[in-house]
Amino acid sequence: MEMPAIKLDNGTVEALKWIGLLAMTGDHVNKYLFNATLPLLFELGRVALPVFVFVIGYNLARPEAMERGVYTRTMKRLLIFAVIAAVPYVSLGGLWEGWWPLNILFTLLTATCALYLIELGTVPALVASGVVISIGGGLVEFWWPAVIGAIAVWAYIKKPSVIAALMALTACGSLVLINKNGWALGAIPVIAAASVVKIPVPRARWLFYTYYPLHLAVIWLIRIPMARAGYLFL
Repeated sequence: MEMPAIKLDNGTVEALKWIGLLAMTGDHVNKYLFNATLPLLFELGRVALPVFVFVIGYNLARPEAMERGVYTRTMKRLLIFAVIAAVPYVSLGGLWEGWWPLNILFTLLTATCALYLIELGTVPALVASGVVISIGGGLVEFWWPAVIGAIAVWAYIKKPSVIAALMALTACGSLVLINKNGWALGAIPVIAAASVVKIPVPRARWLFYTYYPLHLAVIWLIRIPMARAGYLFL
């Protein structure tokens, strides 16, 4: 069965990033400032991860990404900003043993590292990729469904197939075990719509990398006077 190829305009890819950022921000405001008492923001926030996973899988699958150094640049940036974001992320609390799981930039870093090794194609690299997926997937936000989802998207963009599509859908559907609801599947119609429209959004190269730690830091700072005023955070 021949599967349709997915080709997005660059501006539309940027628009997807904004959708993910807005959904994520609302989710974090709800979680960290309102003790998760705003259900709609939580539900809309479930769309963010699948959108981010799609964007990184799509971008890494672009022609000559390896030759142009996209993988290595992406891994370096994700590592730097993941470490920076770890300060407010951990300080905001709500983590097991105070640190687990690692933030979403580490999730995307794990996926990128695994895809880089898969792209190398050697037996040692493929074995190493399996190790990265197995261990890394258990340490990061949204666990293996997020990492495998990025790999499935990448595989589908490279060569559309039923297997890659089913793997991507399964990974997205598996998020119900983490989210306790099926709202992550809402990303599917968003991505489907993006494949048939062109949205002229200019590229902001460092937007996602800088925005993530910055918005967590702002939320962290906002909580300080709220806590002093007697507001209790769970």
